[in-house]
Amino acid sequence: MAAVWRGYQRLMARRPRTVQVLTAGAMVGAGDVISQQLVEQRGLAGHSSRRTLKMMAVGFCFVGPVIGGWYQVLDRLVPGTTRMAALQKMLLDQGGFAPCFLGSFLAVVGVLNGLSLEENWNKIKRDYTDALVTNYYIWPAVQVANFYFIPLNHRLAVVQCVAIVWNSYLSWKANHL
Repeated sequence: MAAVWRGYQRLMARRPRTVQVLTAGAMVGAGDVISQQLVEQRGLAGHSSRRTLKMMAVGFCFVGPVIGGWYQVLDRLVPGTTRMAALQKMLLDQGGFAPCFLGSFLAVVGVLNGLSLEENWNKIKRDYTDALVTNYYIWPAVQVANFYFIPLNHRLAVVQCVAIVWNSYLSWKANHL
């Protein structure tokens, strides 16, 4: 395990954005597998590989780049790693970024699932508030710790590891029609 971590560190030092995006895609995909198998109890025969690939694509093309970029912006807006800086970052993250990101995530998955504009809007109206409230149960404490203890290049990976459960929930929420 230590060798894997050292390899990850080396790759992160050389290609941080690429590693962040690949990590996000893999973790969003893993969240979808967990959602289909544990939450929805589809079994292997009922597993939708297409859905998992779509969710991985969302992780690679949307989640990874957007959250990775956001963390860089956030570090410029609120420099430092003091407790106060971590709290300020969490408040900006959860008060401004999370509501926008969550709505965008639901919209992107709706488009990938072939929903019409009206169907997508109705699904977002139905699911958004519940997803945002659930977000607030999980993420404020995680983000304060993330912003206080974790270096910028590793924040997305830490969030995505914690987010296995969150990604499972989001996959279920976004794909449950």
